[in-house]
Amino acid sequence: MTKHRKDRRGGKPARQARRPGKPAEPRGKALWLYGIHPVTAALGNAARQPVSLVATRAAAERLQSSFPDLTVPIEITDSAGVAALLPEDAVHQGLALQCVPLAQPYLEDVIAGPDAPATLVVLDQVTDPHNVGAILRTSAVFGAGAVVIQDRHAPPESGVLAKSASGALESVPLIRIGNLARSLEVLKEAGYWIVGLDGDSEAGLVGLGEKGKTALVLGAEGQGLRRLTAETCDFLVKIPMAPNAVGSLNVSNAAAVALYELTRKAP
Repeated sequence: MTKHRKDRRGGKPARQARRPGKPAEPRGKALWLYGIHPVTAALGNAARQPVSLVATRAAAERLQSSFPDLTVPIEITDSAGVAALLPEDAVHQGLALQCVPLAQPYLEDVIAGPDAPATLVVLDQVTDPHNVGAILRTSAVFGAGAVVIQDRHAPPESGVLAKSASGALESVPLIRIGNLARSLEVLKEAGYWIVGLDGDSEAGLVGLGEKGKTALVLGAEGQGLRRLTAETCDFLVKIPMAPNAVGSLNVSNAAAVALYELTRKAP
């Protein structure tokens, strides 16, 4: 990989604008999660606050066999009754859980201390909840410690996002930040190398995980990384591709390829 920016690591990490010690709080009004994996993962997450649970009789029996000590009352209905609570065409598999959005973790808290994750994924205006959910799932599989998105130009926590994450929303922190470039500088000060995926880069993925803690930055499909985001990265790399009539990979697939390389090359 070719060095993209001067190394400025070291020193005291910058702090985000918040009162030190302020606890994370749930965000927004209650939402509906649906489908076997999202609902069972949410019920198994002690940090999740359930409000109500609706299921078909068959789904309820399956759920109670997995959670014999379940304390959330189950409202039994038919498949149409579950579907009536959800967006059109939602694949609910007979289960729907209304719950409070997860508490918002702070970036500086996640990256502080000796147990800070070795790998983070940062998304630059990736707005499709299916893609964000799929990246959460990929991050769980390859051991990324968190996915960082913006408060604006990013999807809220939702049933669609959770369904695409297939349960990973409950295990991989989804961190929302205000200013992306400033947050990347915070990561640098905490010892992370900032690696952006850019199809126009001359450098490939080989050696991606050899320098230590890494924040992998991916941009929206079509637009890619914004100029300031790219300029803030330490390195820009690309996924080698054969000549084809399709173009680039979907952003969630690109994340999977890059995270695999990070895992394979991790020291």
